[in-house]
Amino acid sequence: MPVTATPREVVQDYFDRLSRRDESAFDLVAEGFIQHAATPQGRDGLRQIAFAIDADLGRPEIVIHHVVASDDLVCVHLDLVGTHVRSSFPLLRAAVPCGRKVTWSFLHLFRVAEGLVTEHWACRDDLGVLKQLGLDEIRI
Repeated sequence: MPVTATPREVVQDYFDRLSRRDESAFDLVAEGFIQHAATPQGRDGLRQIAFAIDADLGRPEIVIHHVVASDDLVCVHLDLVGTHVRSSFPLLRAAVPCGRKVTWSFLHLFRVAEGLVTEHWACRDDLGVLKQLGLDEIRI
């Protein structure tokens, strides 16, 4: 069956489904998905990352500010706005769950091929979210 959705439409559909906690969002991700921004890899790896952040931030709202597409690449500027209730995501492990509302900003870049998200790069405001959690000193 030929793909009729544009890369922008595929990525927007992914985030629409994700914001509804619809697991079919991951049907729009290639099995061999390459994660340049983190580990684990593949569709299941992305699912694990998304579920960890979702649980840690108490089902955050996804606020999309900009979507820019060029050929097979789609850039999404968004915020996750939630409440810190758990610390399983690696960045948050040093933070005691505190119940504070936080806003975590991201720039995502996705490559889409044949109607599926195949690659991902990201730039996150990790320092900003850690400061909101009261972690003024960060040790790497």
